[in-house]
Amino acid sequence: MTQNHPAPPVGAQQSVPAGPPSMRRVAVASFVGTLIEFYDFLIYGFAAALVFSQVFFPALGQSAGTVASFATLGVALVARPIGSILFGHFGDRLGRKRTLVTALLLMGAATVLVGCLPTAGQIGALAPILIVMLRVLQGIAAGGEWAGAVMFAAEHAPKHRRGFYAMIPPFGGGCALALAPAVFAITSASMGDEAFLSYGWRIPFLVSIVLVAVGLYVRLRIEETPVFQAETAQRGVSAHPFAEAIRSQPREIMLGIGLVITVPTFSYLGATYLPNYATTQLGLGRTPVLVAGIVAGVLYAASILVGGVVADRFGRRRTLLGASAAAIVWAVALFPVLGIGTMTAFAIALCITLVIAGVALGPVGAVLSELFRTRYRYTAAGFSYNVAQIFGGAVPPLIAAPIIAASGAFVFSLVVAAFCLVSLVSIVLLRETANQDLADVTAH
Repeated sequence: MTQNHPAPPVGAQQSVPAGPPSMRRVAVASFVGTLIEFYDFLIYGFAAALVFSQVFFPALGQSAGTVASFATLGVALVARPIGSILFGHFGDRLGRKRTLVTALLLMGAATVLVGCLPTAGQIGALAPILIVMLRVLQGIAAGGEWAGAVMFAAEHAPKHRRGFYAMIPPFGGGCALALAPAVFAITSASMGDEAFLSYGWRIPFLVSIVLVAVGLYVRLRIEETPVFQAETAQRGVSAHPFAEAIRSQPREIMLGIGLVITVPTFSYLGATYLPNYATTQLGLGRTPVLVAGIVAGVLYAASILVGGVVADRFGRRRTLLGASAAAIVWAVALFPVLGIGTMTAFAIALCITLVIAGVALGPVGAVLSELFRTRYRYTAAGFSYNVAQIFGGAVPPLIAAPIIAASGAFVFSLVVAAFCLVSLVSIVLLRETANQDLADVTAH
């Protein structure tokens, strides 16, 4: 029976975590699926930073073409909340597993089509229109993927290790941040600039078809979460998960958006804007910049792992507060360090930026799982996370160039620090969510 109103928590009902063999399977599926999804999503960012201004926006010139390329990144981030509502609706009504398989298929199809797309030199203005459309599809798929993968891991996990298991999907995304520049670096180093601009940039996109096949095989072998099964058996499903979430837990949604903002602010600066800044403003070589990106991506993934483990040991709030405070300080120091102008300074700046982002991301999956009721958890967590991606991920890279040109890099540093301050305030207002049963979440 479908219920349209939130039911009271069931005090006696406890979620039943899967045993160790099942958790290993869940962990592998969460890691592999998210690795592939965000490899697909991130390679677009590297291509936008390195080649898309010349391939799809040549008529605009280098500066305007770069802005247009980053604008297509922003389009995907705007599409992500739409994806979170769409996939969240079905994930909260039909289950996490089937929804995640659909998200993977959509992302894979859009990514392969980007790799097959004719350039502006071949089909004119239709090329940038098509690239934007495909990027929107990527954004919708990514909006459904992250929350679904995190909910899947969290709803299987024992509560005392939920921080660790909910960290595994973001950890997969962090590994993708190393894998994406690695594939680009290998491709770039194996051919000349002319060949790379002609066809080489397509290779990382076309490789995705093999990775998606692997991801589908893994995801089709896992079972639905026990928490979702218990919820649907006892209280049915929500007819309108998004509307119910907004009505029942608006404060938690706002705090969820706020606490996440530091993560995309730093991760998208590191993954997209800083590589472009290094090659166009600092005059550093493309291949060394990509190699630095690989190293920073590895550290980013490791720091996500650290953030998840620390959140289980010391609590979600303490971990997030430390990461956000560090982010505010580093935001002010970032561009003076970059101003040194050497490859070493750039690599250090990039690594510190992504390490802070990783530590901040580690606890986020657990916190968002623990903030919301099961009946709309997928929708509410995904919406909170993906709205934060717009503010933190799309806005800073787009406003960086005009602010730096008009007022200098230090002013932009203050803007970045202000974004991170939003996270700090949100975390201060947040209750500790660790060690509660997911079947018993209530609004506060």
